[in-house]
This record gives sequence, structure tokens and C-alpha cells, in this order.
Amino acid sequence: MLFYNSVGPNPRVVRIFMAERGVEIPKTEIDLRGGENRQPLYMAKNPAGQMPCLEFDDGSVLAEITAICEYLDEITPGPSLIGANPRERAETRMWARRIDLNIVEPMLNGFRFAEGLKLFQNRIRCIPQAADDLKATARERLAWLDGLIAGRTFICGEKLTLADIMLFAFLDFGAQVGQPIDPALKAVTAHRAMMAARPSAKA
Repeated sequence: MLFYNSVGPNPRVVRIFMAERGVEIPKTEIDLRGGENRQPLYMAKNPAGQMPCLEFDDGSVLAEITAICEYLDEITPGPSLIGANPRERAETRMWARRIDLNIVEPMLNGFRFAEGLKLFQNRIRCIPQAADDLKATARERLAWLDGLIAGRTFICGEKLTLADIMLFAFLDFGAQVGQPIDPALKAVTAHRAMMAARPSAKA
């Protein structure tokens, strides 16, 4: 297998996941800032033109971070980061979906349509006038999440899952591009600090 890596929070989710699972896969770097991911050579592998993707030995390609992480979870030994049974897997997917739709998507589009506009304006449809509202939506839903996870060690209770990795990677990115966490969100702030202290955070 070959992992197509780049800057950005999406590849980092998979790198952290691999580090937590003890998986090592050869990597090749794609110049996201230079638009290499939108060139024919990469688009032939991943028509969405997004990062990252995983290429198998037969040349077939798997994209989308959740799909990649779930595949790696299933083929490697050790405690699952998705869930040990159907109920645990469903819970992880529920929280990952909530985080993705309610926080990650508005946060990233808020960045793409504002601070990242120069990079993205010729790659995707950008709506600059929506940036502030999208950022506000992400903040509101993060406050909602803060109340739901108060008193927990991890998103799904006492066990690290993909949901924790997703939240951390994207909030860490947000803090670097003008969307810091409100210090009043004690549970979310503590969660980020806990995840940042894990060796996998350096992946």
C-alpha cells in the first residue's frame, strides 16, 4: 500500500489513526498548496481531487478519511478504534458524523471562504459572504458538543476512538487559522490538551 499524504487536517487524521494503531505505510507527498492534487496524475487516482488517499498494490484507490481509517482498523491487530462490537461501532460512527457535519464542515468552509480564499477560489465554489456565519455555526455546535462530553475522558466515554482523533485534528487546525477554541468550553479544551499530549499527535 501507498499513502498519499499532504499538509492539512484530513491527512493528519489518518496519520494519527495509524500511529495509534501502530500501522506504518509508505508515504508519498502531494503538494497541496501547489495544486498537485488537482492535476491529472492525482485526479486519475482520486477523482475528487482531495487528500489523502490510499493506493493498494493492485492500483485501486481508497479515499475519504473515515473509510481509510475503518479499513486500516479492520486489517490490523490490536484494540479497535472504531469499536469491538456493533453497538460500539455505531456509537463511534454517530459521534464522528456529528463532529464532521456540525463542526468540521462549517469550520473548514469558513476558512476556505476567508483566510484560505486565495488557495481555494479556483478549486472549489467559494462563498466569501458566508464565511463569518459558517464560523459562528462551528462555534455554536462546538459549545453544544462541550455540554455533551462534559465529565467524559473521551468522546465515546472512556475509550479512544476515531471521533476523538477527528475532533482533535480539526480543532488543532482551526486554532492555527483564526478559529481558536473558546476557553469557556472546558470539556473541549481539556480534550484537546489530552489529545495533544499523546505521542500520536506528532504524527
